[in-house]
Amino acid sequence: MLKAVLFDMDGVIVDTEPLHKKAYFKMFDYFKIEVSDELYESTTGQSTINVCKRMCDHFKLDNSPEELVQYKRDIFINLFHSDPSLQLIDGVLELIQDYYNNGLTLVLASSASMLTINNVFKRFYLDQYFKAKISGADLKASKPHPEIFEKAAQLAGHLQHHCIVIEDSTNGIKAAIETVTPFMENGGEKWGVDPTLSPRTF
Repeated sequence: MLKAVLFDMDGVIVDTEPLHKKAYFKMFDYFKIEVSDELYESTTGQSTINVCKRMCDHFKLDNSPEELVQYKRDIFINLFHSDPSLQLIDGVLELIQDYYNNGLTLVLASSASMLTINNVFKRFYLDQYFKAKISGADLKASKPHPEIFEKAAQLAGHLQHHCIVIEDSTNGIKAAIETVTPFMENGGEKWGVDPTLSPRTF
């Protein structure tokens, strides 16, 4: 029986990814590192600190990951408050309201920092619908590790097989698969299992 929905945020509730990408590449330019699109795409769904740790290791930077994180976040915050194109994904508010009005427990599980999560929720008045929010930036492991969705299910107060995950990134889908077994199609790929036996992932 479905009792809880675990939402990713970026690309699912709000499309901040273009702002994140712009902030990351401004940060890459500042620290004089050339990051290919392939390398950048491989980091989607991961927390900022883990992305920056990876870049420091990959490019053997003398700077600390924390320096990169702070520079990137300062740029992102400025973009967040100044870019009028930032809006909720079409139809997602109605979906959230429908789940909420039908008695499902909603939990936000995002790799974004809690500062960014709270800014999004404040801007679009989403706190009223969600029981809890969890940031991957506060966890030991990033997606594709399943820790964030395991903890989100705990925060929902329901067993994992009573939850579905709504996720869009490759790393996020991998994390969800480790937590719940999907039955829906995502991006044209069928993950097919018996939905009466297993939890589900969108």
